[in-house]
Amino acid sequence: MSVKILSVDDEVDLELLLTQHFRRKIRKGDYEFVFAHNGLEALQELLKNPDVSIILSDINMPEMDGLTLLAHINEMRNPALKVIMVSAYGDMDNIRQAMNGGAFDFATKPIDLEDLEKTIEKAIEQIEFVRASQKEHSTLVNIQNDLSVAREIQHAILPHSFNLKMEKGSNVDIHASMMAAKDVGGDFYDFFPIDDNHFGFTMADVSGKGIPAAIFMAVSRTMIKANGVRSIKSSECMRVVNDLLCEESLNSMFVTCLYGVYNLDTGEIEYTNAGHNAPYILHPDGSVEMVKSHVNLVLGAMPGMQYQGDTLTLAPGDTLVTYTDGVTEAEDIQHGQFGEHRLESILQSLKGSSSEEIVNLINEKVKEFAGDAEQSDDVTQLVIRRVR
Repeated sequence: MSVKILSVDDEVDLELLLTQHFRRKIRKGDYEFVFAHNGLEALQELLKNPDVSIILSDINMPEMDGLTLLAHINEMRNPALKVIMVSAYGDMDNIRQAMNGGAFDFATKPIDLEDLEKTIEKAIEQIEFVRASQKEHSTLVNIQNDLSVAREIQHAILPHSFNLKMEKGSNVDIHASMMAAKDVGGDFYDFFPIDDNHFGFTMADVSGKGIPAAIFMAVSRTMIKANGVRSIKSSECMRVVNDLLCEESLNSMFVTCLYGVYNLDTGEIEYTNAGHNAPYILHPDGSVEMVKSHVNLVLGAMPGMQYQGDTLTLAPGDTLVTYTDGVTEAEDIQHGQFGEHRLESILQSLKGSSSEEIVNLINEKVKEFAGDAEQSDDVTQLVIRRVR
């Protein structure tokens, strides 16, 4: 791309000198010169030629001198526009004032055109660096805008109304939250009706962070729900989803997942744990029980795997607390972890609490524990309380 140079000087002979010295670069299209004879004309030329990259400006000119022109150019706030000031050798006070005023460099009269050529080349290097930085900044701004939209989309696809809409009504109190460590996260929760008496629920954590994890999260959630509504056992749902994810998985991504089917009539939960954190049951008397289950491989790691499910029953007043490892592995500034023991202790203090109160207090305690430490992982919970 041609570099456009604006020469501002009331000495007309300078035009001939510049066009003669740089004739090869002008013929090749490397340089293009525009000429003005004072500061006012220069500003007019800048309006007509906004792509000017370098200005060679004399200091002493009629109507508007070079220092005043420099002040107007600074107001444009264009870091990719470089000004080289030109003045008599003995005019060092004005040259110094120009350099303090933001000029890129200077040349003295009579002009050494070889030296001026090197100065122009140096200015071009700086201009190219500034433009590359501006392009990178623009790209980052666009990425940030895309991330903001992706964050909104991700939160929109997660349930944010916790009224389980069942034809016969519901006897459970559900609440959940997901706090992403980055703009978008890989954790997700879900719950959805299957038939009049059953609903499915999911707590899962995709390996990795950021946009790749968020995309894999959306795919995984859709697959689990699409198969879960078919009224199949949780273990069969995990088997099917695992094989599907293995076909789609890139860069060895996988999902830890707890998927369960809740019976509203009995409180029984038929569930399968695919490499996920063991949930807890908070009983009405304040005791806390860790739910044990068969060990199954994570989803998306190896096709053809068989999954084994388990069952548990929530009595009236029992609360099932599911979460991702962003809760127990949250770190403080000394890299100490929140831990299961701290989570159990908090749960013991929450007997009789609603699911929303449980979720909110755990989030509060995790933030309080982490303090000024940067959040390193998504923090997600899904809590189900059997009311009657």
